[in-house]
Amino acid sequence: MTTVDEQSVPEEGDEPLPPVGHVRVVYLGPVAPHWEVRSDFGDPAFIEEFRRRTMARLVLLPPHDPQYRRNRERVIRDAERENILLEWDLGVPEEEHVEPAPAAPAEPAAAVSPEVVSPAPEAVSPPPEA
Repeated sequence: MTTVDEQSVPEEGDEPLPPVGHVRVVYLGPVAPHWEVRSDFGDPAFIEEFRRRTMARLVLLPPHDPQYRRNRERVIRDAERENILLEWDLGVPEEEHVEPAPAAPAEPAAAVSPEVVSPAPEAVSPPPEA
């Protein structure tokens, strides 16, 4: 069991500590591996440990997978706990990445009546004689 370092937990009223590193999680596309973790600053060994945990959570998950949302929240909490600046690059602007609004309800099928096309009278052949 790990112990909590007294200096790493700020008291109420204390200013937050400066971040110990920066990590950008980049979506590479639909072909696995889907993600890459890049760092701008911070202790390389510390960032590498965070990268391993992040990749273990995301490696086979594209952004549209429901498990991705749960694991993304875990990565975010991990970064907050480790005091790492976390940035996500999904390849789309933030305003376009908003969840789509529910579509308007479709008209009931009974309200839309298919047009029945009957053959032209001359196209109907007479019944065979017995």
